Amino acid sequence: MEDQTQQEQASPEVQKRIQDSFDRQGLMAHLGARITHIGPGRVHIVLPSRSEVTQQHGYFHAGATSAIADTAGGYAAYTLFPEDTEVLTVEYKINLLAPAIGARIEAVGTVLKAGRTLTVCQLEVFGVTDDGERKLVANGQQTLIRVKRPEQ
Repeated sequence: MEDQTQQEQASPEVQKRIQDSFDRQGLMAHLGARITHIGPGRVHIVLPSRSEVTQQHGYFHAGATSAIADTAGGYAAYTLFPEDTEVLTVEYKINLLAPAIGARIEAVGTVLKAGRTLTVCQLEVFGVTDDGERKLVANGQQTLIRVKRPEQ
């Protein structure tokens, strides 16, 4: 995994558009998730561990894991879309590979193929310890559609 400081950043305009959209997402705010990287075709979202996002065994809940993975992929695609468009998920599949444990989980959405209408992304979620050790806990693929922004 690349060091985040070495990764390419999206333009300030794209970063603002992505962050402003993310800030309007009630679910991400409710979960306590935040974007930590916005690059062309790549977005990272971190979710700190707290009891409200765990299941009965103390692991991160699959719903929380899936939600940040879906959102990271959606915004990764959105970084490549024109300003007058929006993004919607068409479908995604995620494999839960190991119990999601750690101080936080980090979802990484990466565009595999950007099209005029449909875009396909890879989804990865890592459990991250306080000392920065990372373990892949979920992996998936997602299809997104680009739509015209509705008239306000």
